[in-house]
Amino acid sequence: MELIRLLVVDDHTLFRRGLMALLSQDARFQVTGQAGDIGEALRCVAQDPPDLVLLDNHLPGVLGVDGIASLKAAAPGIRILMLTVSENENDLAAALQAGADGYLLKTVELDHLSEFIIKVLAGESVISPEMMTKRVTAFRGKSAPAAPEPAALPDMTAQVAGEPVPARPGIDLLSAREREVLALIALGDSNKLIARKLDIAETTVKIHVQHILRKLQLTSRVQAAVVAAGLDAG
Repeated sequence: MELIRLLVVDDHTLFRRGLMALLSQDARFQVTGQAGDIGEALRCVAQDPPDLVLLDNHLPGVLGVDGIASLKAAAPGIRILMLTVSENENDLAAALQAGADGYLLKTVELDHLSEFIIKVLAGESVISPEMMTKRVTAFRGKSAPAAPEPAALPDMTAQVAGEPVPARPGIDLLSAREREVLALIALGDSNKLIARKLDIAETTVKIHVQHILRKLQLTSRVQAAVVAAGLDAG
């Protein structure tokens, strides 16, 4: 199997080197580079594009989230997985809006991190359970209303990072099945689990997800989950 090429971007040298050493023990991975800031990361990506970048947010100079667009422009097709200590819901929102393929806390277990990397490269988006809880709570407020049926997701205005954002105009274009899939994405279910719950093929789920992203003009599964959570808040 072809090795998965990783770039680790973190300004804490000891953490960066320790993470590189641990990831290198996994036979599936090859750590091809390291960087302490966005400028250095861009040089690494230009010289030797990785498959996935593990990116800290609080970097000197340019924040990690502000470098996502430049990194993806330098190497189209790379995946970016945020790995940070920040549990700030605004940081999570900014990362997702910038195009991050996932957002994990540094408290994640190494085994889980490895599997999350595999999922992201398989086209899924991942987010730390703690942060998903914060995200949903931020949408719903202190008192959560009862969740509607998946096929009855309303068209409304979601709250993202405290600012009103118009609901995606394509929500009314979703079929009943696509609304069901979207609701399960919001719960954090994988394609395999969604397929099992709806008693359909996993390949069919993937097609539904692609249609959902296209109709809602989204770029990642995590963004779809965020939109679904916001709709559910209504």
